Amino acid sequence: MVDQQHDSLRPTGIGRRSLLRGVAGLTGGAAILSTTQVEATPVSTAANLTGDTIRAGRGLARASTRQGEVGGYVSGDIFTFKGVPYADETGGEHRFLPPRPPKPWTGVRSARSYGPVAPQDKGTGRLNDEESFVFNWNDSVSNEDCLRLNVWTPGLDTERRPVVVWLHGGGFAAGSGHDLPAFDGENLARRGDVVVVTLNHRLNLLGFLDLSAYGERYVRSANVGMLDIVAALEWIRDNVHAFGGDPGRVTVFGQSGGGAKVSVLMGMPRAKGLFHRAVVMSGSFGMANTRATSQRLAASLLRELGLTDDELDRLQSLPYARLRAAADAVLARENRPFPGFVDVRPANMRVDFAPTVDGDDLPDMPFRPNAPSLSAGVPMMIGSTLNEFAHGINHPDIEAMGETELMSRVEQFAPGQSARIVAAFRATTPDASPFDLWSRIVSAPVRQAAVDQAAAKASAGSAPAYLYWFTWRTPILDGRPRAFHCLDIPFIFANTDRCATMTGGGARARDLSLKMTDAFLAFARNGNPNTASGVAWPAFQPARARGMIFDDTCRVEPLSDASERASLA
Repeated sequence: MVDQQHDSLRPTGIGRRSLLRGVAGLTGGAAILSTTQVEATPVSTAANLTGDTIRAGRGLARASTRQGEVGGYVSGDIFTFKGVPYADETGGEHRFLPPRPPKPWTGVRSARSYGPVAPQDKGTGRLNDEESFVFNWNDSVSNEDCLRLNVWTPGLDTERRPVVVWLHGGGFAAGSGHDLPAFDGENLARRGDVVVVTLNHRLNLLGFLDLSAYGERYVRSANVGMLDIVAALEWIRDNVHAFGGDPGRVTVFGQSGGGAKVSVLMGMPRAKGLFHRAVVMSGSFGMANTRATSQRLAASLLRELGLTDDELDRLQSLPYARLRAAADAVLARENRPFPGFVDVRPANMRVDFAPTVDGDDLPDMPFRPNAPSLSAGVPMMIGSTLNEFAHGINHPDIEAMGETELMSRVEQFAPGQSARIVAAFRATTPDASPFDLWSRIVSAPVRQAAVDQAAAKASAGSAPAYLYWFTWRTPILDGRPRAFHCLDIPFIFANTDRCATMTGGGARARDLSLKMTDAFLAFARNGNPNTASGVAWPAFQPARARGMIFDDTCRVEPLSDASERASLA
């Protein structure tokens, strides 16, 4: 199935031609292509004739970085490098401190498997059979030496391809650059002749504990998780030419918490000039702390651990498990209990370990309410899915929801307003089932956040914003999951067959994926998602708001859900 997808996603003139650029002299078997800081020996003709899918070994897929050479592997016609350090380890005495450059090495460092992920609580999703089936997580070992990235490229040559950099979801607390099969960059690199990068960075209290009140040493501790991402972008600026990439044409894109990270980068002075396009997928809701809030959280953590101010350095030697247990206890006291559904409306009121507006690394919270002038010239794609967090995964009885349960749920969601809200949503979608109405209602704030962010970006009057709404319904589990949170990811990555447990695989999903992938690739190349064969997609204009609907039939239409969202105001 994967090989079939490779063939269907290869555009004319891309693929084997790109491989030839990076492995010159296929008939000679020993020729070497040398460019600045790049060395790649050929895949032998004999190896090609055997039909090997993966080729790895001495002299294959070698590239030079500023720290030393890395050796990856060739998958089909794509060079792959995994677990490459973009900064030094962050444990022990380096906890809570800004990232440092990676240590150099001698010889060729093997870069063929993913590196460790940041220490984290992976949640309970893996304990649910349906959820594990749908998402099919890639679990990995965790370690504080986690600042690694992965690269997929069509050629180790001097061609300057667009670079697309994926920031994973999981809020600022969990996840990794490879925890879902959807994040694999091979098909996207092949389809678009682009360089794909995914990465890991510090999370939760290790990435966002504000110890600035306890001395100059920790003055930047509140944002080191974001500074890790900046360090990765600096590594890309300095090294991606060795992987056939253009450091002057970098797109950052992310979903959910990854989208929130993209938004934060838009307001970070140290990130200015390191990326040139930005894509936010289901992540437009604001997540940042004031200095007062983040310092209060740190003080509570120290009390929970029984540490005095002059014992602060003990934080660097305590086991992570103890730190996390203390952090969980603090957050449980700070926040109201989980109500049984995800409500992003109070996201900016929830206390959590997240970036802090510190006046330096993050001067202001971007898009609350205005688009940052710092990144005025960066065009954006912004969107959400129809059903987001209100789906039927793990709930086989959800289709049986009746009117009484619907009204009860909406009353909990918006006390005293349930009748008015249900009437507004039913007026737009009169044939919707009670569960479909509930799903649209509880997902509408995510959609509203995307519309608001697009409007803020458009109102700034510089680079454009392009709004989308992903409404395609998966056939998996009898369609119960609907257009759930994360479903658009494999479509952007051209991985609908690789992620068949999410999409069902096959021609229907692949057809939409081709359209979405090509729009994204056009945006990465030119800052405009329009393609010659696609539906004309206008830039967002608040006075005449329209957006792209991604479904079996893609179309641009006015924001048909405006009255629904207005009922929640």
